[in-house]
Amino acid sequence: MKAIVIKQYGGSDQLEIKDIPVPQSKAGRVLIKVKAFGVNRAETYMRRGLFGDVAKVTGIECVGQVEDDPSGKLKKGQTVAAIMGGMGRKTNGSYAEFTSVPAANVFVVHTNIPWEDFAALPESYATAWAVLHDNLKLKKGDIVFIRGGTSALGQAAINIAANTEEVQVLASTRNQDSFGLLKELGARHVILEDGNTGAQIRQLYPDGIDSVMDIIGNSTMLDSFKGVKKGGHVCNAGFLGGSDPIPFNPLADMPSSVNFSFFASFNFGAKDFPLSSIPMQTIVDRATDRIYKALPQKTFSFSEISKAHDLMESNSVQGKIVVLL
Repeated sequence: MKAIVIKQYGGSDQLEIKDIPVPQSKAGRVLIKVKAFGVNRAETYMRRGLFGDVAKVTGIECVGQVEDDPSGKLKKGQTVAAIMGGMGRKTNGSYAEFTSVPAANVFVVHTNIPWEDFAALPESYATAWAVLHDNLKLKKGDIVFIRGGTSALGQAAINIAANTEEVQVLASTRNQDSFGLLKELGARHVILEDGNTGAQIRQLYPDGIDSVMDIIGNSTMLDSFKGVKKGGHVCNAGFLGGSDPIPFNPLADMPSSVNFSFFASFNFGAKDFPLSSIPMQTIVDRATDRIYKALPQKTFSFSEISKAHDLMESNSVQGKIVVLL
């Protein structure tokens, strides 16, 4: 089979297409014929060696068809999506014509949408759903701030939150030209990201808001606490602004009675993070009906993987990058 292999850790030029053996079928795993996959920032980190030693074939998500399931639960040709489960880290991932994934990390989905549109959904929407509903405890009438709104994960979160009953969504961006996009997705207020959004939020909502999904990460986390009211929630859900550590003194930096958490999607499929908690069929149906505005921002061919990584690292894309096989 054809696979995109990391020759050595480094730039996008270290990704090359090679012929390697098709993974063997194994108990507890599902062999998937990959039709398309989303490109994620985590894969650029793995390519550069920033996550330590990883598998030669990266890729943490894909959509495609079942090639073989030794358990017999899934039939050949069924449409599926797969996320995480060690893909691209512990075992070869989705940048290939076939990939082997733990059965616990596979969604069965009924859909006829184009593969590239389907591939824009799994990782981003599963993560956004988990953060909003599990970490931030999103409920009717809440006010939630999506910090880093133009990213693929941010757009997924805005789509989901804005279509939850009576929820008001705030979002931030570094680019004023993106205000229209975020409002079209459902953001009531868009804030220009200046590292001091807490003060801007308090001007809009003097009593504070219910929750913040911070996708920018360490560089903005202390400021994210400032706009949240007592009993509210802040979740660190990404590192768009870099992962350099920051000094943090809970006595000085943590507001009383604000709940702080971190979500990492590599937990999906584990006992406490089952895929059954993510309504992927509903997500796909809503994207199909354009309730969620979730089309990929840019689609590349398999041979254009270096260009896809370059675009991801340029920080200029506003949405999901997809590779179609």
